[in-house]
Amino acid sequence: IRAKNTLDKLSVLNAPKALVVREGRQFSIPAEELVLDDIVIFKAGNQICADAIVVDGEVSVNESLLTGESDEISKKPGDELMSGSFIVSGECYARLDKVGEDSYISKLTLEAKAMNSEEQSEMIRVLDKLVGVVGILIIPIGLLLFGQQFFFSGASFSKSITSMVAAVIGMIPEGLYLLASVALVVSVMRLASKKVLVHDMKCIETLARVNVLCVDKTGTITENTMEVNGEIPMDGYDSQSMAPLKQIISDFASAMSSDNITMKAMKDYFNKPSGRKAVSVSPFSSQFKYSGAAFEDGSYVLGAPEFVLREDYDNYREQIEQYSSEGYRVLVFGIYDGVIDGKALTGKVTPLGLVFLSNPIRKEAPETFKYFENQGVEIKVISGDNPVTVSQVALQAGIANADNYIDASTLTTDEAIEDAVLRYTVFGRVTPDQKRKFVRALKKAGRTVAMTGDGVNDVLALKDSDCSIAMASGSDAARRTAQLVLTDSNFKSMPNVVKEGRRVINNIEKSASLFLVKTIYSFLLSVLFLIIMKPYPFVPIQLTLISALTIGIPSFFFALESNNNKIKNIFSKNILTNKKLSNIIKTTKRKREQSKEDEKVRT
Repeated sequence: IRAKNTLDKLSVLNAPKALVVREGRQFSIPAEELVLDDIVIFKAGNQICADAIVVDGEVSVNESLLTGESDEISKKPGDELMSGSFIVSGECYARLDKVGEDSYISKLTLEAKAMNSEEQSEMIRVLDKLVGVVGILIIPIGLLLFGQQFFFSGASFSKSITSMVAAVIGMIPEGLYLLASVALVVSVMRLASKKVLVHDMKCIETLARVNVLCVDKTGTITENTMEVNGEIPMDGYDSQSMAPLKQIISDFASAMSSDNITMKAMKDYFNKPSGRKAVSVSPFSSQFKYSGAAFEDGSYVLGAPEFVLREDYDNYREQIEQYSSEGYRVLVFGIYDGVIDGKALTGKVTPLGLVFLSNPIRKEAPETFKYFENQGVEIKVISGDNPVTVSQVALQAGIANADNYIDASTLTTDEAIEDAVLRYTVFGRVTPDQKRKFVRALKKAGRTVAMTGDGVNDVLALKDSDCSIAMASGSDAARRTAQLVLTDSNFKSMPNVVKEGRRVINNIEKSASLFLVKTIYSFLLSVLFLIIMKPYPFVPIQLTLISALTIGIPSFFFALESNNNKIKNIFSKNILTNKKLSNIIKTTKRKREQSKEDEKVRT
């Protein structure tokens, strides 16, 4: 009850909210309070909380969580927005068409309520199998024991039933499920006190077993803020015939909506527009890595150099990578010879200038990455930025082998991705769909993968990872998809989750071994008395006292004690083997071999 109350308070603070227009004013209200025909403002990063119809504006929507297709779909006035999808870019006003149980996502959720065995944690699956095997064995043994007592030993019906019940009770690992549940609930409560909201209890165990941690650069390694550090003109800019470069970029920035941290930084720095109005605007696409705006005198684009310049990139590679190697994020601003439609650029772009941006590295990041390195967890940095920039930032954050990087745009096949994820540490120019493929490739290679992220471009990878972690400062879609949410957006909380998972697994292993001793002992005792044809020596009340004093109370304290040892082997193997005895045997053997070597030396 205490754990539930703690989680309820934390959930209220992080509950999804919607920006609604009522009586001409904007209100931020909990999503569950929305009603039919409300006008809601959806921006980049928002997850659509109810079915709606666009009435004004234009957005790019990703419906992958509903359809499985990761393509970005443009939605204009009159188009339908399905609940459960999320806004990739742009801003719109939409009228709610279906809410609550009538919405598309609610119907899907009802169908998906039943969790299959593949979605359960390894620990619970092993406990299920253990109880299942015991449940099958006790039926024939109980019947045989009753028959032996009643028909062959001449015991009364009452005494035969009592003996059978005593044997059956001894074989049942009573309290094991309760113990596992209590241990997990206590962990959830402890994590809640450390500003970690747990959406799925099994992820506590999963994170303790993780051997690969995939992180995004922005919002994870760095703060979720960005600043422009400057701009320089390129050979396409003519200062004699054109307006000042800063003014042209300011006109472009003022036409765009502040739907991501990059554009917010652009608006703060390029804040002196001439007043020109854009004819049309194409918000930033995480798939094609650019944003665009058309004015009466031409169309302008701003985006990643490789995607904007394309075949001309090699002409400017040295200049661009010079700044990327210093840790800057470099964007190209230029004139586009074509129609901007939000899809891949096909016409020629004449570069007017380069814009440099940077993110401050989180203070706690180096210490956290050092912890994971010491624990044998491999770090993979997956980002949409230039690989040289990402590599420099990762090196500053203390990530091992961060100078081993690759441009993901060169990975065009699934086979190339599967090979690269095992060889490289840093991946740049990664598309949202590629992030998901990286996670799948790592899992296919036998890795247990955790993924951290905060943006809409991380949602697909978060969904497919073994353990997903989101920052509270990130997008709605990321927070709702993730199993863990760091409510203070502090990456330093991650080791606490690992330690809690280890504590639960290691302690439940010890407790399960204790329960198993009683189960095996009772089973062998029952078989023994079946063979020697003697009355079973225990009655149920005795078994209850033995279980409480030698199993129940000790295992309760075992389950809650501190234990940060690394997880080794699989859960079932650990509870069925005596590790201490094995260590003693190994130590004795090693000492004996050493004594023989010493004797040879002396001889």
